[in-house]
Amino acid sequence: MPKVYLSPSAQEYNPYPNGGNEEYYMNLIADAIEPYLEASGIEFVRNNPNDTLSQTISNSNREDVDLHVAIHSNAAGENLKGKLSGTDIYYNPVSVNGLKFAEILQNNFKTIYPNPDKVNLMPTTSLAEIRRTVAPSVLIETAYHDNPEDEQWIKDNIQNIARVIAESITEYFGMPFVEPMISSQDYETNSII
Repeated sequence: MPKVYLSPSAQEYNPYPNGGNEEYYMNLIADAIEPYLEASGIEFVRNNPNDTLSQTISNSNREDVDLHVAIHSNAAGENLKGKLSGTDIYYNPVSVNGLKFAEILQNNFKTIYPNPDKVNLMPTTSLAEIRRTVAPSVLIETAYHDNPEDEQWIKDNIQNIARVIAESITEYFGMPFVEPMISSQDYETNSII
């Protein structure tokens, strides 16, 4: 059974202009991904939002996962604040499997983002979750939370974003995508009972 490390942003200090923050919304997306992975037979581990980035990376490496997926939202620099939009998918240019997953995610994300031409692949070796993880890794900046339209799109599409990320993971592993028996919104409640 493949194993994935889900690493939603722990950046509560990145506020959304109309309420909430990056940590809150990216964790909602990760929460919604879980039932899809479970139904599709993919094991997963989550980061602890109270951990540092170094602890998250160490935990991912210790868990011996097959794929590391970091989930974030973006913000432009001060001079472009609120003016940029789109999705950036970061991967390590020397990782064949990292690029493979990034391309799958890009193709699938284009089906839900309002402007598919703005779903970009971004090679990098500067991001720690790309550079220091042992498993192939991708960091997706789902949209620009400092842009009012992108912020609202994130908030309105938690389930769609989660589904596309989960479908991309199953496609990467060559496994069938299976709908959960319960909705993602009911997942946490029903799994506790």
